[in-house]
Amino acid sequence: MRIAVPTEVKDNENRVGLTPAGVLQLTRRGHDVLVQASAGVGSGITDEDYVLAGASIISDPDQLWAEGELVVKVKEPIAEEFGRLRSGLTLFTYLHLAASRACADALLSSGTRAIAYEGVRDRDGRLPLLAPMSEIAGRLSVIVGTYNLLRPFGGRGIQPGGVAGTSPARTVVIGAGVAGEHAAANAIGLGSAVTMIDVSLPRLREMERQFAGRISTAVSSPYEIERLLEDADLVIGSALVPGAGAPKLVTNEMVRGMREGSVLVDIAIDQGGCFEDSRVTTHSNPTFRVHGSTFYCVANMPGAVPVSSTTALTNATTPYVLALASGVERALESNTGLREGLAVEDGRLMHSATADSLGMA
Repeated sequence: MRIAVPTEVKDNENRVGLTPAGVLQLTRRGHDVLVQASAGVGSGITDEDYVLAGASIISDPDQLWAEGELVVKVKEPIAEEFGRLRSGLTLFTYLHLAASRACADALLSSGTRAIAYEGVRDRDGRLPLLAPMSEIAGRLSVIVGTYNLLRPFGGRGIQPGGVAGTSPARTVVIGAGVAGEHAAANAIGLGSAVTMIDVSLPRLREMERQFAGRISTAVSSPYEIERLLEDADLVIGSALVPGAGAPKLVTNEMVRGMREGSVLVDIAIDQGGCFEDSRVTTHSNPTFRVHGSTFYCVANMPGAVPVSSTTALTNATTPYVLALASGVERALESNTGLREGLAVEDGRLMHSATADSLGMA
């Protein structure tokens, strides 16, 4: 099979769909790998690295997409890529269609088969291709949140860990999934006072055991969220409903009652965001203000650390790419977890949660 790896075109998206290690596994099995020129530069990978692994370098993205049978990307196609979608093509990437009607429409009209990383499940029902980027986004959320708490950037001017005679910052993590767990870990490591909110009492018990009592927990409800936000310095939103839009858990009125200079980081923005006022931002222009609080809603947070995130992502995706390269239909039939990621096929949406979020059939 011909596998194509294009250069990502989203704002400051420096990740790439395959590392040379993944390319070598494919070429040794007799597959052809086409990599767009300079696709890996942002991740510290040169064209020569790919060539040594057996890839062919193609400069023209239109040619690359046209010749590829399986396109392996990182982020969903954006408007300038819609014209490259076509019938007979299989696309393997993050899609988050519940938050992108334009991308869904483009895929449906093109006839492209699209498999979403975030929908693939393992034998235990977990999300193995979403997990590594959730880990990175969770840890990054505390870094960017702490940065924006600095007074010169409009923050309260409080550091995460207090020193003698001062109080630490208060961090509230909404959602105790993978991203929330890693956000809490970083916040605790910096000395912040952390409270974690989730709908699952067993998961909260698990977090209390894991962090040896260094966090407080609360069962999610509008009352508890509003109460905790009143004293919060940093809020991390990481609520996830697989395949559907993120629930809006923090309202505009809740933000109105928060401290001046507080910071809210919405990790769930790929799925529409879990704060009412969230809107997608970019690494070039990452924040905006609401009622004196700073919102950070960058939709591709791990793109800021591509050397780490490209390796972490492709470590997880490469086994699935190898299976698809040996025959897409056979891979989907034999691997029920991979089939869970099938988002669009034959001009149809394949997930009811996505369709409901978009108001489509």
